[in-house]
Amino acid sequence: MTVTPSILAIDQGTTSSRAIVFNDKGEALHVAQQEFTQHYPADGWVEHDPEAIWSSVLSVTRQVLSQADQPPAAIGITNQRETTVIWDRASGAPIHNAIVWQDRRTADACEALRNQGHEADITARTGLLLDPYFSASKIAWILDHVDGARARAESGDLAFGTIDTFLLWRLTGGRMHATDATNASRTALFNIHEQCWDNSLLTRFRVPEAILPQVLDTADSFGTTDPDVLGESILIGALVGDQQAALVGQGCLKTGMLKSTYGTGCFAILNTGRKAHDSRHRLLTTVGYRLDGKTTYALEGSIFMAGASVQWLRDALGLVDSAAETATLAASLESNDGVYLVPAFTGLGAPYWNPHARGTLLGMTRATGPAHIARAVLEAVCYQSHELLEAMADDVGEGATMLRIDGGMARNDWLAQYLADISDTPVERPALLETTALGAARLAGLQAGVFNALADLQKAWVADQTFIPSMDENERQSRLGDWRRAVEAAIAFAQDAGN
Repeated sequence: MTVTPSILAIDQGTTSSRAIVFNDKGEALHVAQQEFTQHYPADGWVEHDPEAIWSSVLSVTRQVLSQADQPPAAIGITNQRETTVIWDRASGAPIHNAIVWQDRRTADACEALRNQGHEADITARTGLLLDPYFSASKIAWILDHVDGARARAESGDLAFGTIDTFLLWRLTGGRMHATDATNASRTALFNIHEQCWDNSLLTRFRVPEAILPQVLDTADSFGTTDPDVLGESILIGALVGDQQAALVGQGCLKTGMLKSTYGTGCFAILNTGRKAHDSRHRLLTTVGYRLDGKTTYALEGSIFMAGASVQWLRDALGLVDSAAETATLAASLESNDGVYLVPAFTGLGAPYWNPHARGTLLGMTRATGPAHIARAVLEAVCYQSHELLEAMADDVGEGATMLRIDGGMARNDWLAQYLADISDTPVERPALLETTALGAARLAGLQAGVFNALADLQKAWVADQTFIPSMDENERQSRLGDWRRAVEAAIAFAQDAGN
């Protein structure tokens, strides 16, 4: 009897860790998920305990492996990007909590570099903006704020990694200190044109080269798991940043294909092929994936708060008990009645890149209730998505004919339809929404020989539902105009507060 190969995907996200075993058809056979604690030590600061991340990953991975009939052919790891960990090479122990991608503590340091005139050169080398979002300034902060850390880093006693690298180190028993080109491209230390760590950037951000991991292709041989960790020696065949993993999982492997993932944040990525497009709208030029030494580039727009805004509704305000309730509340209203939320809880992402802006709720009256606020949360995600799509279209010279969506919020039919309406673009939702994990699994399968070529991955994509725009154009423009005024008000408030 022929044994069907399986692949294990480890999906380490901002709020939870998941492990999914897929068969070669992309069907999920076994799934486990575990949330972990978010830490907010100060305004605009967000941290994770790396040991809590590792514990959650180990728990869910062991759980799905215990349910599987056979060991997987390979493991693919996908991860929250930019989040920064530094650990001791000898003990493997982190020297500080992980500083999360959402964290804004280095805004002043980035502003100082900008005032010195460095941003244009940094962008030219990395495709990124000079912003606290990326890893470089986070690394410098840890080295400057942990006693003795900078000297230990320079002597080679410490190791840096984004979450993929930290997990790889732990899974291989400390034998592999590596990352892939997608994750490296999010550090602001990696030259995306030359595909290497950039000495000029290391000097500018004061990051010692000795702490950096080796950069491999996205599908590559990243070693094998230590049998003492998982009980098996399993090939680790792919590391890939979560949004690039979703690009692959969505089958957006041809130039001009576009996907948007709605998780903690929202991330729209456009495949631009072999060309690294410069953006006129402060979008990011990034590595989509690198296979066999050949780089495919992408244009990306990031929204910091998407599902995280729904968590705010649930956990901070207590207006809903579950994310699913937001669709019911939004649909209970005939319109938004002029209520708009600018969810700049940790600043604004693309195309504004304003780290000082803060969340602002406008247009309320005595009649405003929980349904209005819930609807404003969902609408804000759609307005921001429209801005990203509009900027991308202008940068590359043509608009998208279709948007593929995934992530937890993509389950929300009301949001999917409003997104189609406000962007005036058909929206496709796949049959399998776990496209981030699926992308990592398929890349690992490519490395392990389960798949022969990228074309096999593209053919495997299956649509579940398509949402067609139906909003009157005058109404659409009116709502977009109100949204722009709301954003201007939020930014003006931050400026008036002295920022």
